[in-house]
Amino acid sequence: MTKTERTYLDWNATAPLLPAAREAMVAALDLVGNPSSVHGEGRALRMLVEAARRDVAALVGAKPAHVVFTSGATEAANLVLTPDYRMGRTPLAVGRLYVSAIEHPAVREGGRFAAGSVETIPVTRDGVVDLAALETQLSAHDKAAGLPMVAVMLANNETGIVQPVRTAAEIVRRHGGLLVVDAVQAAGRMPVDIAALDADFLILSSHKIGGPKGAGALVTRGEVLMPVPLIRGGGQEKGHRSGTENPAALAGFAAAARAAAEDLTGRNAGIAALRDRIEAGMRQAASDVIVHGAAVERLCNTAFFSLPGLKSETGQIAFDLEGIALSAGSACSSGKVGESHVLTAMGFDAGLGALRVSLGAATGEAEVERFLAAFGRVVARRRRAVDAA
Repeated sequence: MTKTERTYLDWNATAPLLPAAREAMVAALDLVGNPSSVHGEGRALRMLVEAARRDVAALVGAKPAHVVFTSGATEAANLVLTPDYRMGRTPLAVGRLYVSAIEHPAVREGGRFAAGSVETIPVTRDGVVDLAALETQLSAHDKAAGLPMVAVMLANNETGIVQPVRTAAEIVRRHGGLLVVDAVQAAGRMPVDIAALDADFLILSSHKIGGPKGAGALVTRGEVLMPVPLIRGGGQEKGHRSGTENPAALAGFAAAARAAAEDLTGRNAGIAALRDRIEAGMRQAASDVIVHGAAVERLCNTAFFSLPGLKSETGQIAFDLEGIALSAGSACSSGKVGESHVLTAMGFDAGLGALRVSLGAATGEAEVERFLAAFGRVVARRRRAVDAA
């Protein structure tokens, strides 16, 4: 029996480690010392950390001083989603968190807010945040309890649908609120600029752009308004996130950030063409396939689809046996395959299964053809099952 050739189409879950990132990490591992030490070895590592800060900042149009490194996007979310802020040294209260219904679980859980202080912003049938509802919710906000905070992701991790963050920011500003933007899936797949978005905070992840797992960042608009630290200790990251920095992971993060910023338009055009080829092939093989978000702006690399009668877990296993690695949505729920809260928020039946194909820079025509061949076999088995019933 020949071994099934594997095809990786789950880049939204994690991108393969870039060779440049691996090389940067290995070089950093050969350096001895602590980046907080004042001797020569420590200063060399400090230079590496600060160079990484510049590269990550450049990816999203921010100032290096406004990048706080964390262990990942989940930690960054828990750092920023808190009712306790400081304006310089003056405490500042955030009274309520408004979270879009399609946020990643790291944001949707509400961070350090009490459950009763978190309110959901609905989305339309097309998976776009309902701006009219947001306006209504913020108009009813009790300002005496503190500022409103709004969390709207730039691009959804399951559907790839791009959200109207800039327009949401205008609403948030009218009501004197704060805007947190999860840019984890968007970075490296579309232009991201914190000033152009008018966001107060951006959340980033290293492994989504070809860097190592275990590194992320909270990017801020300024240095005056900041959340009370989540992790206290030695005062690293200007006191915003204590704990010795991981120079090797940050070196890899920086290398991935540099690569993500290179030829963004050209790279994305090629990926979009492959994604369109996949969707056209699926429609040809199964006329009842549903491609979610096809009518609105999406990331160039993401196709989130349903085949009526095919459950998410069944479909994922079927494709895995065909040698195709794809997912049923977020890969951040301890390996569980369940109903998509994103589809439910869009108004679809909770039992409707959905699968996500996500592409990257290394995806080519061969991978697309292998997927479409496997898709045809999965569809044929589904038809036989229906006929037998």
